[in-house]
Amino acid sequence: MAVYHAAQPLPRRLRPTRALTYAAGAVGLALFGLVLSVGLSQSPPPLVVLVAAGLGLLAILALAVARFSAAVALGVLLLAVVRIEPAPPDLVFAVVVAVAIVTARFSFGRVPLSVTALVSVFLALNLLAMFEVIDAARAIEYFGITFYLGVLGLWLASYVSSVGRARLVVGAYIGAATASALIAVLALFVPFPGSELLVRGPRAQGLFKDPNVFGPFLVPPALILLEEAAFPRLFRLRPMVKLALLSTLVVGILFSFSRAAWLNLVVGAFVLLAVLALRRGAGKRLLAVLAGIVAAGAVLFSVLAVTSSFGFLQERARFQSYDTERFGAQVSGVDIALQYPLGIGPGQFERVSPLSAHSTYVRALTEEGALGLAVVLALLLLTLGFALRGALDGRHVYGIGSAALLGAWCGLIANSVFVDTLHWRHLWLVAALIWAGATMPRARYARTYARGDR
Repeated sequence: MAVYHAAQPLPRRLRPTRALTYAAGAVGLALFGLVLSVGLSQSPPPLVVLVAAGLGLLAILALAVARFSAAVALGVLLLAVVRIEPAPPDLVFAVVVAVAIVTARFSFGRVPLSVTALVSVFLALNLLAMFEVIDAARAIEYFGITFYLGVLGLWLASYVSSVGRARLVVGAYIGAATASALIAVLALFVPFPGSELLVRGPRAQGLFKDPNVFGPFLVPPALILLEEAAFPRLFRLRPMVKLALLSTLVVGILFSFSRAAWLNLVVGAFVLLAVLALRRGAGKRLLAVLAGIVAAGAVLFSVLAVTSSFGFLQERARFQSYDTERFGAQVSGVDIALQYPLGIGPGQFERVSPLSAHSTYVRALTEEGALGLAVVLALLLLTLGFALRGALDGRHVYGIGSAALLGAWCGLIANSVFVDTLHWRHLWLVAALIWAGATMPRARYARTYARGDR
């Protein structure tokens, strides 16, 4: 019996048919329309806003048809704007994925079959748990976003199939994250029109609705830039430019004053350094990474000193009074899961608890039951396995550093213990990049290894 590895394209007889792809696209568009209509019925916007949104969607459609890559770049750039749901990047990517399906640019054959299966099973469990929902409108809205993000992750994994596309996606991500970090930190200390929208008290949050999402959003590009310092493959930037970008991101992470983001960065950087240290002949390049970390740390210390932020930093590093309430909410979520084996339905945690779950694992257990949690853990660990294999083999994902992707994924897994990350767009982006690497032809690895880029 033939055995097919994740890094090999599926044989034609096992690939999903185009009809199945079209059907999935039709279901996705219908669900997106349903979620949009439910959201509009809950809080109808003014007519002017509706007209502007309609014209914007037509403009995005025209852009996607004329310049598909430009539309993809626009969607990635807008990942830094997630104040409401559906968010601006969701509108862009909904059009992009629809155009990709219609023009046969969405190939499930470029995504590991195990990943597609697990995402599909999790979405099915969401539907099964709908029987216990308390707030149907909230359930439809929440499930719609989950469905969209699952499809987005699968499509993005199939899209990143060349160095040029990887450079476009990662370059747009780094640009969006750096600009967001710079303007948000400036808003803390330099008042300007609209600056109050970018901060929450003494914490930077950018155009996110929570600093605890803003901070972790900056971590993956910081790690990618760190590995780029040792193995420059994607971008031909001068070391000082990379250092400036990295320092801006690290300052943004710090001034989000999110302990989860700090944990995310520390875990990611530790994994990155450990992987590089294990690679043969990487001593000099490891020094380049360490030099980048030291330089970024020096910039960070200087900014803290100039802004007199050491006091608030020490305060945020301590145990906070509301931490007990958060852990209490997680315990209550486990109790609810024991009463409802199939879960209480998507987005219902806040309907039975005064606080959010503050944990991806607790939310999955409560809303989709023990089987839902098992599927989430399986997807996270499978993705971790893909990332670990690529990093230990010294591979890259069309130029994207595999050690950085492994570090970013480990950081996200750790983050998910204390924050609900299921609807983080960048979590699905990082996962998609790892999945793209899992199906990258082995011949490319062999050529890379022969050139000494390991």
